[in-house]
Formats: sequence, C-alpha cells, structure tokens
Amino acid sequence: MFDIESAYQQSLDYLYSFVDYSLTHNLRFSPEKFDLNRMELFLKRLGDPHKFRPVIHVAGTKGKGSTAVMIASVLQANGYRTGFYTSPHLQEYTERIQVNGEPISKADLVDLVEYVKPTINEFEHLSTFEITTALAFLYYARQKVDVSVIEVGLGGRLDATNVVSPLVSVITSLSMDHMAVLGKTLEKIAFEKAGIIKPGRPVILAPQVDEARRVVEKMAAERQARLIQVGRDYQFLSLAHSLEKQTLAVWPASERARQESSERLEITIPLLGYHQVQNCATAYAALQVARQEGLSVSTEAILKGMAAVCWPGRFEILSRQPLLVVDSAHNPDSAAKLKFAIDDYLADRPVVLIFGASEDKDVVGMYKELLPRVRQVVATQSIHPRAMDANKLVELAYPFGKPAQAVLPVESALKKALELAGPDNAVVVAGSLFVAAAVREVWQRIK
Repeated sequence: MFDIESAYQQSLDYLYSFVDYSLTHNLRFSPEKFDLNRMELFLKRLGDPHKFRPVIHVAGTKGKGSTAVMIASVLQANGYRTGFYTSPHLQEYTERIQVNGEPISKADLVDLVEYVKPTINEFEHLSTFEITTALAFLYYARQKVDVSVIEVGLGGRLDATNVVSPLVSVITSLSMDHMAVLGKTLEKIAFEKAGIIKPGRPVILAPQVDEARRVVEKMAAERQARLIQVGRDYQFLSLAHSLEKQTLAVWPASERARQESSERLEITIPLLGYHQVQNCATAYAALQVARQEGLSVSTEAILKGMAAVCWPGRFEILSRQPLLVVDSAHNPDSAAKLKFAIDDYLADRPVVLIFGASEDKDVVGMYKELLPRVRQVVATQSIHPRAMDANKLVELAYPFGKPAQAVLPVESALKKALELAGPDNAVVVAGSLFVAAAVREVWQRIK
C-alpha cells in the first residue's frame, strides 16, 4: 500500500540532499554557486513553465512575504486562479507553493519531484531552492493559474526566481540582513535587490532610507523602468488599529486625488503593526500598476482580498488569555518594527520575551531594540542546524541588565515564559521564523 507520508518525507530528503543555501555559512555569490543561465537551461528542459502566465515579482529585506501574500489575496478575490510562491515555510514545506491560498498537496509534490528527477540528473550544482522554484513553476503550469506572485528567496539579482519576465516588479523595505551573502553595506544590499528590475517593466518601491532609494532609482533609470514610489506617488495613512485588525487610507499623490476624496480608499487588514500599513500601501500600488498593465483589479476585490489575507507568524496573536504574540523578526530593523508594535498594541503590559536566533544574525542589534522594552528573556533554540546556542543568547543579554535564562526545548521555553508572565502580562516570541513556527506548533498542540 502506498504511504504518502513516507513518500513525501523521501521527497523532502531528496530535495535537501542538494546544496541548501539557507543552511550555508559564509556564503558568497559566485558564478559557480549562483548561475541564472543554469536555472534558465533547467527550466527550458522542463518546457519553460515560467513563461506563459503573468508574474508579479517581489523582493525586499522585510515585508516581501506580507506584501506578496496581500497581492495574491486580492488577485484571488478578483477571480484569478492565483499562484503564490514563498520561502521559507513556517511549518510545512508545501506552504511554499500555493494556488488560491492552498498549499500544494503532498501527493502532488511527490509526483513533481519524481517527474523532475531525470532532468535534475543532467545538471551539476543545482540547489534545493532552484529545484523547488522549478517545481513551483511546473505546478502553476499544471494548475493553469492565471497569474502568479513570486517572492524572491534571497537577494534578487542572482536569485533563482529572477528568470521571470514580470508584469510588475516590487521592492519592499530594505535593511541590513544576510550581509555575508549580499554585502556589508545597505547600498550593496539594495544593488542585489534591485537586480529584479527588468528593462522597460514598471517597478514599485516601498519607502526607503536615502542610501537604498538612490541605488534603486539609478538601476531603474539605467533599465528605463518606470519607478513608482510609495510615499511619493502613492500616499498612505494609518487610521485605526486594534488587536483584531487595522485600517489605513491610501491614495495616488496627484492633484486630482488631493481634490477628490473618491480617489482615497480605506482598507482594513487583519495583519497588525504599522509596518503592515506600509506593506499594504505597497501592495495597493503594485495592484494599481498591474491594472494599468492589463490585469483586471476591482476596488471590491482589493477590499475583500486585503480583509481576508492570512499570513501567520507576523505579530500574530495566538491567545488573548494568556496574551501570546508570535513574530518572525530576525534582524535589527524588524526588531525595531516589533518594538514599535509592542509599544503600540501592548503599551500597558510587561513583556516576557521568548528569543531564539540563527547564529549568523545580529543578536546584539536585535537586543538593543527589544530588551529595553521587555521584563525578562527566555532564550531557546529551534532544531534548525543554524540555531544559536541558547546559553550564548543568555550571555549576550547580560549587558542589557535584564534577567535571562536558557530553556530547552521550545515547548519548555513556552511553558516557562507563560509561568513568568502570569495572567496579566504578555509573552512575545521573536528572533527567528523557526522559533516562531515551533511555538505555533506547540501552542496548537496544547491549547
């Protein structure tokens, strides 16, 4: 009898038997490691499944997943059969490849892996991510999607997804992350991200600091790509927020829009934190430009799709009593956004922080943002091979003068944090998507 769980695990083992650059230390982009010609040839052997439907391509340091899923949700609400490709996954590998919000089935993933194996054997140096990206394109072709929203995995210029010819490109908030891969300055990181800009194709840019913005502006000018900037060409304003939802207004920054209130749209989203207001405005701008490029996007679909968006692990409130918030902040910039959200939503509550991080992350930078706001720290670590030792996290917390202790595994860390917080305080999880996923899994099991 065919055991799908066993076959699925074997498929994952096969995928992970290739080089997985998300697990690699001190990585540098180099032709032998990242070669888009190889990816293009690989896809050509598979029938070029990425070429036959419109694509919206989304890069950025922070907010790219949130922005991409908002765009996909609106397109789905408009009646399009919509593919959505994201990474990494939160709890299950199949989450990376979705159609209309539903992850690929384990059976379909197994079938696709078996289908591509003979072609994989023709190539050297393929990575796990390249193969997974090809699987996504194949799945969308088989599922006859109308449009797909493709999130960049890492960087942009040399990312395996950068073989697409997008209807619209989107670059979300840029900050310091993956410096060992992308470069140690914001300008170098912006250069890598701006590599998704294609000649003559419009690009949406979220609000940026000047160093990043100038790099993207230069790249867009060189490639004669129309650049639409959120905060300049589209304005937005946060209107109201609660622990359930928030509302914003967004409008085109034209003379007509300033004079006509009908140009101003009020949107409600279930994702919390001011950074999600910015992400929503960026997604809105991308959808408006996609409409100019030929997609049908109604105002009703925007309102419906934004209200229905689901993106777990991003300032996600798992419980009100006790108050348990899970966030995937994993660099200083996202930690600053998390602190702002804590101040905004949990202003009157002391916080116990469950913290775990990968060993290549700027833990001190994150602590500088978060620890002044928390009462104590419970350090832990996921089972991910790059997880930093919890005792090291405790050592790094000492200079900040807050009580800290190492508790393993994650399940025990959650239990300890809930005990320390009691009924009236909050527990916030941060530092790593993998720790966020582990806490979600534990909570779903014990609640």
